[in-house]
Amino acid sequence: MIEGVEHIRDRLRDEGRAYSHGEARPLAGYARVMAVYGAGAAALGAIVAATRRPLPDRPSTGDLALSAVATAKLARLLSRDAVTSPLRAPFTRYDSPGGPAEVNEEVRGHGAQHAMGELLTCPFCLSQWIATGFAFGFLLAPKVTRQVAATFAVLEAADFLQFGRAIAEHAAESEG
Repeated sequence: MIEGVEHIRDRLRDEGRAYSHGEARPLAGYARVMAVYGAGAAALGAIVAATRRPLPDRPSTGDLALSAVATAKLARLLSRDAVTSPLRAPFTRYDSPGGPAEVNEEVRGHGAQHAMGELLTCPFCLSQWIATGFAFGFLLAPKVTRQVAATFAVLEAADFLQFGRAIAEHAAESEG
């Protein structure tokens, strides 16, 4: 049995080398991150099944729109905001100021640490996790989830209004 495990480990290592083409890619770390996501989604699915609540045929258009806007805001807040940098600090290194109230960070470490750093600094990557949380939230605690999602959606709309105002003020100053 140990020979079989060693053979699989060697095969995976060879595949990792062939894939990475000489670059340091934390494939095992990515696999761990995916396993955590899969286990979390499966656990939440089991909880939903255990509650035996009737499931909607499909999500409402309003809930989908609310989730999309809230997911965009929360992913950006978690992955780029200066105030949330302590959450990313074990996996990243500060690089420079970013956009308004944002920072640029470099991923550090190897293996799972590097993979987590990539996840936590990528709003696109975090969106899948956040959207999954909202989806299960709508099934398990819809009223609370709508309130939380609405808060982040309002923040995203406020950000766009702030940027719009800044652009309009800059245009007015340039004309004057």
